[in-house]
Amino acid sequence: MAWFFVFLGGGLGSLCRYLISRVMFRYQFDFPVATLTANALSCIVLGALMAWSMKGAADSPWKVFWMAGFCGGFSTFSTFSAETFQLLQSGQTTYAIGNIMISVVVCLGCIVIGYRWFI
Repeated sequence: MAWFFVFLGGGLGSLCRYLISRVMFRYQFDFPVATLTANALSCIVLGALMAWSMKGAADSPWKVFWMAGFCGGFSTFSTFSAETFQLLQSGQTTYAIGNIMISVVVCLGCIVIGYRWFI
């Protein structure tokens, strides 16, 4: 039954990621802001869920729904990697390196923020 919760959560997470990209597409950023936003928000949620889970507050179906499903569908390492590759291919090395550095620092910070939110 866990697979069903992962499936539902993943669909919801993917839909949220899609909506963020549609909203931000209007602004024509040179930097992949939509992916960074989705990944950062997903990390805040995942950090909070990690803390919640460690307290024993998360029962199994909802834990997999939110952690594996929603966060897995909402965050997107493959898109991050593809956008970084495209930046490198187009000669925007500074943006590519910035994307890597900013994404890692921001997303780690968001895990901490979400985790501490529930501790």
